[in-house]
Amino acid sequence: MSKKYSLQAEARDLQGKGASRRLRRENGVPAVIYGGGSDPQSITLKHNELIRNLEEEAFYSQIITVDFGDKKELVILRDLQRHPAKAIIMHADLQRIEEDHELQVNVSLHYINEELAPAIKIHGGKVSRVMNEVLIACLPKDLPEYIEVDMMNVEKGAIVHMSDLKLPEGVTLPQLALGEDHDQALAAIH
Repeated sequence: MSKKYSLQAEARDLQGKGASRRLRRENGVPAVIYGGGSDPQSITLKHNELIRNLEEEAFYSQIITVDFGDKKELVILRDLQRHPAKAIIMHADLQRIEEDHELQVNVSLHYINEELAPAIKIHGGKVSRVMNEVLIACLPKDLPEYIEVDMMNVEKGAIVHMSDLKLPEGVTLPQLALGEDHDQALAAIH
């Protein structure tokens, strides 16, 4: 984890469609924190602060500190509902994190050395990316911001699979545990 994310929140008592509409008019976002062996808690987030954080790719897969003033909770963004026509966040679902429990998160793939790969530079190949993110399983302390896919030694006509990824320590791909049939292609050079 390179950057620490934090959101200011307030506990919310009023629920329902009307209360949520009033909240959105006041620049708030209704949200729910659930999981972690505790009861779900309805909260209000600041819309502008949430929008600013959502511009960063890592925010979707990193641990976020929700600050209530008197207490703080560690969460991860699980779901986001956006307005279909406007740049408005309608609702957010946040899941509590337990330090000793493994979690599964979709993490972005960063393709590196594409322009330097001999299959592209010398042989005129083109990269076809099949996946932009992959599901990983790890403890919260081992959560990477992204996973790199090195294209340097990929030959023309070759395919990079999930099993070819160099994963950080403590990180696994749950899909590979299902067998060889689930070893999906990530990219290829044609």
